[in-house]
Amino acid sequence: MYDNTSEESLKTYTFAPDLKHHLTMSKLKDKVIVITGATGVLCRAIALNLAENGATVVCLARKKEAGDALVKEITDKGGKAYFFTTDVTDIEKLKKNREEILATCGTIDVLINGAGGNMPGANVLPDQSLLDLDLDELRKAIDLNLYGTIYPTQIFSEVMIRNKKGNIINFTSVTVDRPMTRVIGYSSAKAAIANFTKWLAVEFAQKYGDQMRVNAIRPGFYLTEQNRSLLTNPDGSLTERGGKIINMTPMGRMGRPEELCGAVLYLCSDDSSFMNGQTITVDGGFETYSGV
Repeated sequence: MYDNTSEESLKTYTFAPDLKHHLTMSKLKDKVIVITGATGVLCRAIALNLAENGATVVCLARKKEAGDALVKEITDKGGKAYFFTTDVTDIEKLKKNREEILATCGTIDVLINGAGGNMPGANVLPDQSLLDLDLDELRKAIDLNLYGTIYPTQIFSEVMIRNKKGNIINFTSVTVDRPMTRVIGYSSAKAAIANFTKWLAVEFAQKYGDQMRVNAIRPGFYLTEQNRSLLTNPDGSLTERGGKIINMTPMGRMGRPEELCGAVLYLCSDDSSFMNGQTITVDGGFETYSGV
């Protein structure tokens, strides 16, 4: 515990291990949390954090090797996790996942729709125009992000509706209110998810009661495998586009994956029991800055 007579303790003030464990592990104890896109950079950090806070984490993603490695990391640290391969655009596969989860965990308390991403062909590059847009690639981007959120919600919320208790967390983007150049498919889909979040929050609460909640997280800019080559050069320096983003972010840097965890933890826990239809932005101030 903190000892105010110890000079060293003034430098390293922390909770005693047993108290820290009590404060965190009780937060999500007995909650079964399903995360789509769990092996991505952001959702991987979220999965680890939720497991550390006592949740049973069900990781869904395409790549089995990465999923198994994530589960091993969680269980090696004393957490509880399972992995099932999925495709968030395949309803039959999601139905199979639902049965696998129920057989393993018995229920679903929280769904985090983390799967998503951009498609290079769904962009309009500086030397192109709208007339050059690949409509097939645009459709794939919208399918992955928008339908890749709606489909899991429909399939997994069946359990929540039956229980009249559930919690859904979607991912939107700072490109919803401040559309970026080039990424028409990604931005359009994320804007639709923002609308879907509000619609579903009303739908569920009015029909099934105050134990059904739907909210969203709106991340700013974080380096992921998908955007790394767009925002940084091979030597790690910022590209022109990356530099513009930093200049528009008052905190002067990109986010670290673990910096999303607090907001997600709050929405997953009963501390946010009166939060519904809302979006929490974690962007270092990007949305607040006019540039002047």
